[in-house]
Amino acid sequence: MSTRKNLMAHPMEPTSSNVRPLPGMLLLTAGMAILGFVRPSSARVTQIVVTKVESPTFGGTAFGSVGQYELIQGTITGEVDPSNPQNAVIVDIRNSPRNVRGMVSYSSDFQILRPINLSRGNHRILFDLPNRGGATALSLFNGGSGNNKTTSGTPGNGFIMTQGYTLVEGAWEITAPQTGFAVRFPIAKNPDGSIITGIALEEFVIDKNATPATGLLTYPAASADKSRATLTVRENYADIPTVIQPSGWDYTDATLTAIKLTSGPFGGPGSFGPTALYEFTYTAQNPIVAGLGFAALRDLATFLRTAQTDDFGTANPAAGDVHAIYSTCASQPCRTMHDFVLLGFNEAEYVPNKNGRGGAGTQHKKVFDGVLNWVGGGNGIYMNYRFAQPGRTHRQHIARWYPEFQFPWANHITHDHVTQRTAGRLDACQRTDTCPKIIELNSENEYWSKGGSLLTTDTQGNDLQLEDTPNVRYYLMSSLPHVPGIAAGICQQPQNPLTPAPVLRALLVDLDQWATNGTLPPDNRVPQRRNGTLAPSLPQFGMGFPNISGVNYEGLLHTGDLFDYGPLFHQGILSILPPILLGTPYPVFVPKTDSDGNDIAGIRLPDISVPLATYTGWGLRASAPGDPVPVVDGCDAAGQRIPFQKTAAARFFAGDPRPSLQERYADHATYVDLVTRAAQQLQAERLLLDMDVQAYISAANAGLFPKARWP
Repeated sequence: MSTRKNLMAHPMEPTSSNVRPLPGMLLLTAGMAILGFVRPSSARVTQIVVTKVESPTFGGTAFGSVGQYELIQGTITGEVDPSNPQNAVIVDIRNSPRNVRGMVSYSSDFQILRPINLSRGNHRILFDLPNRGGATALSLFNGGSGNNKTTSGTPGNGFIMTQGYTLVEGAWEITAPQTGFAVRFPIAKNPDGSIITGIALEEFVIDKNATPATGLLTYPAASADKSRATLTVRENYADIPTVIQPSGWDYTDATLTAIKLTSGPFGGPGSFGPTALYEFTYTAQNPIVAGLGFAALRDLATFLRTAQTDDFGTANPAAGDVHAIYSTCASQPCRTMHDFVLLGFNEAEYVPNKNGRGGAGTQHKKVFDGVLNWVGGGNGIYMNYRFAQPGRTHRQHIARWYPEFQFPWANHITHDHVTQRTAGRLDACQRTDTCPKIIELNSENEYWSKGGSLLTTDTQGNDLQLEDTPNVRYYLMSSLPHVPGIAAGICQQPQNPLTPAPVLRALLVDLDQWATNGTLPPDNRVPQRRNGTLAPSLPQFGMGFPNISGVNYEGLLHTGDLFDYGPLFHQGILSILPPILLGTPYPVFVPKTDSDGNDIAGIRLPDISVPLATYTGWGLRASAPGDPVPVVDGCDAAGQRIPFQKTAAARFFAGDPRPSLQERYADHATYVDLVTRAAQQLQAERLLLDMDVQAYISAANAGLFPKARWP
């Protein structure tokens, strides 16, 4: 069991008295933090360079009493002390080049959208973590087009602005394109200055109608010798990979930064088929110190809260205005926030600083007062590792060989019955009293595609007492997908178009009231084993999903796997790739459905409680002509919308077990009344705002029903 304990140790995770200690430096640094050793010089933003100001922005639109907004965009330069215990958890920080002060420097992009008259704002920052370089908050909360490095985008319904928030984008991810919100982090070297090499894995996901000519590598290969690399292909995750002989592939050029098939484009004629997973294992070189992304987030937020100027006298755009900072994110960066908290980065470095510059000073230890995670599941991110690839994301079909699915999954302190480790994601912030208020909002898809039930169960599948983490609220958006869609695309059925935006708006208001005046948010709403609303995906009748003609149900989901990545995994170094599957010891579950196929537990939008269709958070891939074996895998982030039959006669003819619209709703007025009641009930529970209640009622009035009774 001791070997397995090391396999599952989170890289560079801080330790505590109730966590089994890791060897070497980890034990030393964690002990220094616990015992209160004096911390050395500060990690901080040393320079802010403004590259663009647009005042007013959004075409001069004024947002209620807050007024007009302006855009400030640029880059920050920061530096991190590698000897500080708060930074020593960053993998390869000690192998990073130093500046003249012995610090590790980095640069990252930022953007600020703020009221022109800050006194009219709410004095709070909504800190949006970009997803793969793209901003998300304006589209999620406002329904706008989204801001980027060239424009503020469109404000949509203006929700964030009418609330008075200063919206901040802060880059953190090494694989984000430089055209997006991006970073410039150093390359790690051996102590003697020589190049670091190591094993790396690339996965190229090819679906029908996709025929890329090349597969890009995250890191350049260390050698053009093809005997030091292996390319395999399979169609479904569970299929045995087929090795492609060295003659079947090549590097595209002498830079060794991409590969190609000699038979033609991936997914094209002569290749494995329209649907395929290619895995390329090779010796890479020049790892980027990806874990600096945690420091970049911490230090930008701390600078905006506490600093007056940078080291060169340039003013902090938020100086003196920040009463609270809330992070927001969608998907990938929410997994970053999980590890951000786990590794202790929500504690701003405590060091004396002069003239109010740089570090946290003595006024405020927390970085983020509140965290609003949408579809983060229970996983972390493949970032604090050597040769990291934070852009990867697990689904049932893709990226399963990357180390995203790692204990601890829960915020609670839990015991891993397999590896004999004991830990929780809040351990570090609980030791320093720097835990933020956290809202974990997930879709049904996280349960199917990411083993998301482990966020609220222990490793043996037993319900956790959610009240034991009073600073966290847990919610399921019933029957929602990870990403909304309409057309079937690569899936078997038309996709699920439902979005979380109305609930996200309400929860942001709830989070603010919780963090600022202690008003508790709505109670937890997630499926649980004890009441039967969290169930195994098979058998189908036990999970509750109906037998609908033309709709396949396979019960296929992301399993609770344990992999062996090698003996140095707990140091953030993977030496076995592909990893060795040791078993599937962790039970995972999915939300049970009602007889319509809609989730029973969770926050049920009016679309679910007064339904016109079955909505699922899961879907299945469609086979394509030319696939050598049947495609059976899941359709990643997509769900399904399966409409009800309109009349009883049509339902009986189709053999559909679900009542028709005619059988459900006597007439259009009945439907509108039920939607109105459902929306108003959610408003009373502080899960919808009035603007969204009215939107639901208007949509119901404009619905598909005839004004007269059904024939």
